[in-house]
Amino acid sequence: MTTIEDPRDDLSVTPPKTWAAGVPGVVHALDYSLAQTSPARTALTLLNINQTEGFDCPGCAWPEPKHRHKNEYCENGAKHIADEATTRRVTREFFATHPVAELDTMSDYWLNQQGRLTEPMVKRPGATHYEPLGWDEALDLVAAELRGLDSPDRALFYTSGRVGNEAAFLLQLFARAYGTNNLPDCSNMCHESSGSALTETLGVGKGSVSLDDIYQADLIFVVGQNPGTNHPRMLTALEQTKRNGGTIVAVNPLPEAGLLRFKNPQVPRGVIGRGTAIADQFLQIRPGGDLALFQMLNRLLLDAEDAAPGTVLDHAFIDAHTSGFADFAAHARTIGWEETLRATGLRREEIEEVHRRVLGSEKVIVCWAMGLTQHKHGVPTIREIVDFLLLRGNLGRPGAGVCPVRGHSNVQGDRTMGIWERMPQWFLDALGAEFGFTPPSAHGLDSVGAIRAMRDGAAEVFVGVAGNFARATPDSAVTEAALRQCSLTVQISTKLNRSHTVCGETALILPTLGRSDRDIQATGEQFVTVEDSMSEVHASRGRLDPAAPGLLSEVAIIAGLARRTLGPGGTIPWEDFVADYGTIRDRIARVVPGFADFNARVARPGGLRLTNPVNEGVYRTATGKARFTCNDFTELAVPPGYLLLQSLRSHDQWNTIPYANNDRYRGIHHARRVVLVNPEDLAERGLAEGATVDIVSVWHDGTERRAEGFTAVGYPASRGSAAAYYPETNVLVPLDSVADISNTPTSKGIVVRLEPA
Repeated sequence: MTTIEDPRDDLSVTPPKTWAAGVPGVVHALDYSLAQTSPARTALTLLNINQTEGFDCPGCAWPEPKHRHKNEYCENGAKHIADEATTRRVTREFFATHPVAELDTMSDYWLNQQGRLTEPMVKRPGATHYEPLGWDEALDLVAAELRGLDSPDRALFYTSGRVGNEAAFLLQLFARAYGTNNLPDCSNMCHESSGSALTETLGVGKGSVSLDDIYQADLIFVVGQNPGTNHPRMLTALEQTKRNGGTIVAVNPLPEAGLLRFKNPQVPRGVIGRGTAIADQFLQIRPGGDLALFQMLNRLLLDAEDAAPGTVLDHAFIDAHTSGFADFAAHARTIGWEETLRATGLRREEIEEVHRRVLGSEKVIVCWAMGLTQHKHGVPTIREIVDFLLLRGNLGRPGAGVCPVRGHSNVQGDRTMGIWERMPQWFLDALGAEFGFTPPSAHGLDSVGAIRAMRDGAAEVFVGVAGNFARATPDSAVTEAALRQCSLTVQISTKLNRSHTVCGETALILPTLGRSDRDIQATGEQFVTVEDSMSEVHASRGRLDPAAPGLLSEVAIIAGLARRTLGPGGTIPWEDFVADYGTIRDRIARVVPGFADFNARVARPGGLRLTNPVNEGVYRTATGKARFTCNDFTELAVPPGYLLLQSLRSHDQWNTIPYANNDRYRGIHHARRVVLVNPEDLAERGLAEGATVDIVSVWHDGTERRAEGFTAVGYPASRGSAAAYYPETNVLVPLDSVADISNTPTSKGIVVRLEPA
C-alpha cells in the first residue's frame, strides 16, 4: 500500500486570484487524478462523468445542459471522481496495523487518502482494532441490535446527498416499516432554511428555475455563494447569461475569484483570452446583512411605485396570486437607511445602484447557498427574497424565480424520495397504501435532534448511509461524545473518514459501491437516478470495475438490513428490489407525485424534469396563494474588538474532506488552520499578519468556545468579519445555536475574538 504522510501546516500566502478555472484548473484536476489512478482510468472516468450514458458527478447538484460538452465536468468534479476512482485500497491488514485510537489522531486528509474500503469491518466492545467479518454476519449483527431495541425511535437512519434515489427510497421505506421517522440528513445542516422559507411562502421547498431561465434572465443575484469552488459549472451558465446581455450582482463578505472573472477552459477565449467578467457589481456585505439589504430594496421598490404609480410593481400578479401584501408593504415602509447601512456595511449609493438595476430588469432570479441558510435568521432572509421577487411578478415565468443552489449531488432527490423526519401525511398515507402497512405519523428527529438524543441516551443505534456525520455536524466535542455513547454505529461508506474513528461500543464499516462503479445484480447491469438543483431527474450508470470483489451496492445493503430486521413474510419484496432497480422505480412512480411512468421517462436522454407548481400558478400554501411576509431583522450584537466569523470550504475540499491543504483561489497554500481577516481589523486589534491566534466564540448565555492555533492572514474580507475553514471551526458552534424555524446550525455569523496563542 502507498504510504501517505499526514501533512503538517507549512503556510505560504500569495495574493488572491482575480479569476477562476482556465488552463490551471485543467492541470490541477489532471495532476490529482493521475496521483490517484492510471491515465487509462482517468480518461475513462472523465469521458463518462455527467454524460447521458455515463454517471452523475457525486459532487455538486448543478444540472447538465441540454447540449453537453464532451468534457462536461469542472476541476472539483474531476478531483472528486478521481478520489472515488482511486486505485488505493484499505484492507484488513491496514486495520490490523492501525488501532482506532491512532486513526482518530490522523487528519481528515490522511484518512481519505488511504483509498477505497474493501470488506466489512467490525470493532467489537472493548476492542482496540477493527477486524473483518462476512457480509451475512455483519447484516445479522445490525438486525439483531435493531430488533432488540425497546422502541424503533431509539434508532437513527442518517443519509447524505450522495445516495441515489433508489437507495434513498428504500432507506425511508425500511425506517418507516421498522416504525420510526428518525431520518436526519445532510439537508438539515445545509439547506433546511431554504425548504422552510419556500414551503411557507410558495408551497414547495424547491427552486423554480431551469438552466434556460438562467440564460434568459436580465438580472441574477448570486448571494452567499462561491460558485468557483462549490459548483464551478454554474460559471459556464452565468457566462452564457452575460453573453445574452444579462447582468449579475454578487453579494458576499469575501471577493470570490469565480465571480470576478471566469476563464472557461472549453472555449478559446478562456484559454488564450481574458475570459468573461461575471459580476457587474459586487456588494461586499457584512455577514448576516442580506436580510437588511433585501428589506431596503423592497422599501425602494415601494417608494418608486409611490413616485410613479402603476409603473414599478406588478399589481395584476400581486392581486391574482399573492396574499398579505398590505401588511408587508406597511412593514417594509418602516425600514430606514441608518439601520440598513449598519447591518450591511454597504454604502447607500451601492444599494441605490442595485435598485436602479432592478428597475431596469424585467426578469430577475435570486440564487443563494449556505451563506444565507446557516444564519440565525436564514428563514426570514429567504422569505424576504421571495417578497422581493413577488413585487414585480418574478415568479412562474421564464427567466425569473428562486434558485437555491444545493451543494450535494442528490440532496434534493433524497428529500423528494421521503428522506425527511417530517414528511407530510399524504406521503405517509401513499407509502402505507402501496406497501400494506401503517407508517408512523409522529415526527422524527433531524440532525441536531439526533445528536441530542444520542447525548441524552434516548437513541443508541446510528446507521449512516454515506456522508461523514461526525465532521459535518456542529459542536464537535458533544457530537463525538454522543456517537461514542451509542451501543452500535454503522457507516455505509466508500472511503475512510472521521465517522469510522468516532464510533459506538460496537462499530461496523460496510463498504459500498461508488457512483462510478459498475453495479451488476441478478437481472443484469443496473443504474440509479438522481435529482439536481433544478428538479431534473436522470440516470447514472457506473463504468468502472468495483473497488473490490464482493462489494454490495447501497440498495443491496439497505434491502439486506431491512429483510433481516423486519423478518420473513410481509408485503415488501426486498429481494426483488435488489435484483432489478426498475422495480423500485415502479413503486416510486406510484407513491411520489411527478414520477408516473418513471422507468420509461428516465430512459430518455436527459431524463425528466419534475414540474414545479409555482410555474403553473399553483401555490400550496395556507392561503392558496404566494405569501408576502413581514420579517423582523435583529442585528447581531458584536462587542467592540470582536468579529463576525463565517465558516467556509477551501477550493481543494469537498464537503468535510480536503483533497489538499490548499485554497488556491484565496492564496492559501499548505495549511488549513488559518483565519482570514481584513488587514485594518488586524491592525485595530494589535495583531500582526502571520500571528498565531486562538479563535474564541462567545454566546448569549455567556459561554465561550475555543479553536486553537490558527494563523491570522490579512485578506480583503468585509470590515468587521472573518472567515475560516470547516470542519476545523465546527467546535465554535454550540449544538443549541440553530436557525429559527429550520433548526439549521448557525455556522455563519459567529461572534468571535482573536486571542494571541
